[in-house]
Amino acid sequence: MTQDPFVAHRSLLFTVAYEMLGSAADAEDVLQESWLRWADVDRAQVVDPRAYLVRIITRQALNRLRTLSRSREDYVGEWLPEPLLTSPDVAEDVELAESVSIAMLTVLETLGPTERAVFVLREVFEVPYGEIAEAVGKSATTVRQIARRAREHVAARRPRMQVSRSEQQAVVERFLAALRTGKLQELMEVMAPDVVLIADGGGLAAAALTPIHGSDLVAKLLTRANRAAFETTTVWLNGAPAGRIEIDGQQAAVSLVVENGRVTRIYATANPRKLTRLDEPADLSR
Repeated sequence: MTQDPFVAHRSLLFTVAYEMLGSAADAEDVLQESWLRWADVDRAQVVDPRAYLVRIITRQALNRLRTLSRSREDYVGEWLPEPLLTSPDVAEDVELAESVSIAMLTVLETLGPTERAVFVLREVFEVPYGEIAEAVGKSATTVRQIARRAREHVAARRPRMQVSRSEQQAVVERFLAALRTGKLQELMEVMAPDVVLIADGGGLAAAALTPIHGSDLVAKLLTRANRAAFETTTVWLNGAPAGRIEIDGQQAAVSLVVENGRVTRIYATANPRKLTRLDEPADLSR
């Protein structure tokens, strides 16, 4: 039997939905909704199944994103994307790894739903403007304008420096080692003076409700925990080396932005509802 196009492209469809929503759970819901719509389609009328499925996913993700944008206004504290365990292979595609990084997904949160859809489809998946126009219900000319504005918006907010995987991993390991020892000076040395810590507890786990700025304040906060009940592991999250931490039974996923050999931004997700994808690598592709 020939494999159903939905099954053949499932990894791509999940990646599109995840990049639009920043949530694996919501992306899976969108895939389920899209599958039901695909099941009712007359396949004989579909010339390009991949493009057709991307349109379905985009429309469903846009509907979900508009709903979520309202509910996220009531979220307790800072909202961060749901981290995914990934294999090191994801990092081989540099553009894909950057697009699914926690840093980039956080930047995408500052775009409107349509802008985000256009940016993801054009910049990450290189979908032609005409196909994007069909997916978002706009003219191709309008989509080009939206894409330009979205690119400028993201460029002004994305991390400036790109580092190699080896440098990222070395800094992550230094950071986690400093966390394990709880030595303030070692932690200060691995962080940039203007480092920012953003934590997401969702009201379900202990976490700072607003970003913490500066290495002095961040280091003092991070060294408060009881070291006797402190475990750290280096893992691959969202296409890059990162950390998995457990303190007194409470888990957190920590993604870092590294520039010039130091940590400039720390994304710490402790909301237990967002930590369900840390045991099996996600299947991402484009």
